[in-house]
Amino acid sequence: MVTTGLIVRLEAKAGKENEVAAFLRDGLPLVQDEPRTVAWFAVKVGPSSFAIVDVFPDPDGRQAHLDGAVAAALLEKANELLAEPPQIEHVDVLAAKLP
Repeated sequence: MVTTGLIVRLEAKAGKENEVAAFLRDGLPLVQDEPRTVAWFAVKVGPSSFAIVDVFPDPDGRQAHLDGAVAAALLEKANELLAEPPQIEHVDVLAAKLP
């Protein structure tokens, strides 16, 4: 069961779109090591727009993710890859279908 989540919106700098996509793909193994991250998606929304959507069983799981390796790497690379700071939205999950 999941109750909380994050939606993180990312806008790539001009010419950095492929690097942002690669960064997101490379983040998957790090997230797989997070037992309280139930589902994690990196998506391309437009030519230079991306998002990360992830869900957790509770607020502690969400905080553990925010304190984890992917978030640290994103903040480290943000100035190099992103046109603006990541927009991080804390959300409540109303309904979910998971495998």
